[in-house]
Amino acid sequence: MKSFQSILISFLLLLGGCDYLDVVPEGDIESTETIFEKREKANKWLFSAYTTVLPLASLFQNPAFLGTDEYVTGNYMRNNERFVGLLIADGLQMSQEPYADIWEGIHYNGIRYCNTFINHISGTHNMSADEKLQWTAEIKALKAFLYFDLVRHYGSIVLVDENISMETPVEEMRQPRVHVDTCIQEIVRLVDEAVVDLLPDAEKDPDRRGYFCKESALMLKAKALLLAASPIFNGNEYYMNFKGKNGEPLVSTTYDAEKWRIAAEAIDEAVDACNTYGRFLYDGTNDQPTQLLNTMKNIEESVHNLSFNNPECLFAVKTAQTYSENADDFLSKFILPAFNSATYADVHNSLSLGTLSPSIKMVEMYYTENGLPIDQDRTWDHTGRYQLNQESDPKYTDVIPLGEMVLGLHLRREPRFYANIAADRCYWRIGKDEGTKKRNYVVYAHRGEQFGTGYSSIQRDNPQNISGYFLKKFLYSSLPSKTYYTALKSQGEDPVPVMRVAELYLMQAEAWNEYEGPSDKVYIPLNKVRERAGIPDVVTAWKSFSKSPEKVDTKEGMREIIQREYNIELAFEGQRFWNLRRWKTAHLELNDPQYGWNILGEDAQSFYNNFNGPVVVWSKRGFVAPRDYLFPIRAQEVMVSSVVQNPGW
Repeated sequence: MKSFQSILISFLLLLGGCDYLDVVPEGDIESTETIFEKREKANKWLFSAYTTVLPLASLFQNPAFLGTDEYVTGNYMRNNERFVGLLIADGLQMSQEPYADIWEGIHYNGIRYCNTFINHISGTHNMSADEKLQWTAEIKALKAFLYFDLVRHYGSIVLVDENISMETPVEEMRQPRVHVDTCIQEIVRLVDEAVVDLLPDAEKDPDRRGYFCKESALMLKAKALLLAASPIFNGNEYYMNFKGKNGEPLVSTTYDAEKWRIAAEAIDEAVDACNTYGRFLYDGTNDQPTQLLNTMKNIEESVHNLSFNNPECLFAVKTAQTYSENADDFLSKFILPAFNSATYADVHNSLSLGTLSPSIKMVEMYYTENGLPIDQDRTWDHTGRYQLNQESDPKYTDVIPLGEMVLGLHLRREPRFYANIAADRCYWRIGKDEGTKKRNYVVYAHRGEQFGTGYSSIQRDNPQNISGYFLKKFLYSSLPSKTYYTALKSQGEDPVPVMRVAELYLMQAEAWNEYEGPSDKVYIPLNKVRERAGIPDVVTAWKSFSKSPEKVDTKEGMREIIQREYNIELAFEGQRFWNLRRWKTAHLELNDPQYGWNILGEDAQSFYNNFNGPVVVWSKRGFVAPRDYLFPIRAQEVMVSSVVQNPGW
């Protein structure tokens, strides 16, 4: 852990960065005790503590967004080294100056904020006892989350039960890392204490809905126990020699099936709380012309949380900036198309760059309309997926141009594909129709076309979409491209989802499958997600349409199915980054080159590589096992604080 000097400096920087200094009267320095005398100042302290989770909403600071194989981009974004996820995905992580370093970042400062609050809130005068209990519970849940985030980054961490005094000898400041299971137990303890006094979201004051509630805290506890049960920390042979300074083990290398039961029961508790307090999958759209369009709208809205009013979003984080010329950190800026200003002035927005696009791997990850992988559906033309074909079924009206030539890969796919991926020769709604002005555009993506590149070569220093696909997820289909950011800002706060009910159901299916194998405990929660997605239940899909109908009958088969469901439902949300690590499959997935289409092609034949399949568009990838399963602690910090380094670093 940090030396005291670095802790103190960082702590003071955090105070200043969070606008906390405005609680100190001019010409005076307040003690901690006097700060906590008044409710208003205690509330500012709590708010400042919660700013430690703001990086979760940042493309710059949260490596999970760009650190896997979901997004494709070229050199333009990589030239900006603040996009640390891209650097990690390219295999450039290092122990000398680690990217996305939260060990020496604000997490431990945030934990000290929490400790100070817990120790001093009792002295605040103008607060009721119940309010003190509620605020303390919100802080304990935050402390548990900061521990959880540290554990999934580093495994074994240092627990800080009490802040270290300035007078403490340096040797006593050098606290050891403790076993991962001990860390998980501490997270569980904090949450168990917090949920006693936490209010459900519906009962919280509007200005406190960005803080943990009863449902989100219980999901946090479930996520921590699921992490402890997962292969990375449950019987992982990689860590046989991962020991502390005194030779004590830091990770369990003996598999314990009971961890899955404990996790499953905690997940059930969180699900029960959601049922009790009205938290459910977003499923309220009925104003679209077709059922498919209604389903697509439900999927779109599942990740939006305007003013914290989405019943599906259990915990969300506000963005740290406002939309402006300097808002370089917002996803929408990089996924909205960069239309040519001269040719397409009616849709051009100078802020949009369109440089971040879905990979072919993710395009092919989505199911067919029967809810099956494209290579498993015996009714779907897998061999013809890279050839042109036509759609005639009217249920695809306004989704695919009927009777026109479209790539087979884009036909008869599940609603989540059409809701989240903008593919060549498919429709993409960007704004509401206004009289004769229709804003349900066909994505013409060949070079020189409306959505295509205007360059005659692959660009190194200019923004360019290099895969030929665009991402719809996180965007509002009701907002026009030309005025998108102004319209978005006028809607109000739109925090980034961190925990959703859909993930909770998938966790439930996974944990019970790992503990008992396939049963209704597995099928029912999985089917809730599939039903909202507009696809058949898992048994019907595999028994009726697949090449491997027996797959749903085995634990191993259901494990593959559930993991793919995670990858589809939570795609592009930063969850795959952590899931591949906890499943211990990242080294199998993250070393492949990334594919797309020939974006310089001016017709279908050249764009689709003579119909011979995708082409490599980015090849610099790197994930080394076991090294990259855990983040490195800065090498200098290891020497100064005397904590052990993670394996491989």
